[in-house]
Amino acid sequence: MSGWLTGHYSFKCQPLDRGNHPRTIRMAGVCWWYFISKFSEFSDTFFFVMRKKQNQVSTLHVIHHGVMPMSVWFGVKFTPGGHSTFFGLLNTFVHIVMYAYYFLAALGPHMTKYLWWKKYLTSLQLIQFVLIMVHAFQLLFIDCNFPKAFVWWIGSHAVMFFFLFRNFYKEQYVKPLKQKAKVEDSATSNGHAPSDQNGSANGAANGSVKTNGYHKQSDYYVNGDSINRPELVQRTFKSSQ
Repeated sequence: MSGWLTGHYSFKCQPLDRGNHPRTIRMAGVCWWYFISKFSEFSDTFFFVMRKKQNQVSTLHVIHHGVMPMSVWFGVKFTPGGHSTFFGLLNTFVHIVMYAYYFLAALGPHMTKYLWWKKYLTSLQLIQFVLIMVHAFQLLFIDCNFPKAFVWWIGSHAVMFFFLFRNFYKEQYVKPLKQKAKVEDSATSNGHAPSDQNGSANGAANGSVKTNGYHKQSDYYVNGDSINRPELVQRTFKSSQ
């Protein structure tokens, strides 16, 4: 074992090791496999296209899967280890959780009740990018034997993906709630409209006054309300003097 989970790497500053230590070689191998995994993620796009789920091939999806292979290639080529591998650690963990969600969703509709945590998955991704930004940009303020160019490279990617995923979160979860609340408020306002008062005013303007809310017997059939016979036959006429 080598890297972050064994205590050999420092979260504050992990210089780039270009030696031949077995731990260094193993970390370089892990970076290479992480690079290859970015190509396997294209399977998402292929499945979406084959199933004609064009709405799921979003801007976020295209940028995310299009940029990452190229970005990781630079890391494997020039910094196969050191401080930047923290990004790969977090990203791998998030993808394990994400593909676990996809696996459960693929089992069928009966699993839907167990997938209530979908929006929290997006929250996890946002937290990931914040941690990557903090971890990367801290090297701008301390002395660490790690290329500053890759500090900016990794940090800028984290910023870009943070805003892309934040916009996705707002469109998927925040905006629908606001629209739903707006519709409910509108329905509530319409439901409390003073219809009886309007009906009485219209009736008076037309030269008659409603009793029990009806002008005549035919109102019973139009409105479909249940009334008693005494109410149905009762009349009140305005004096025509």
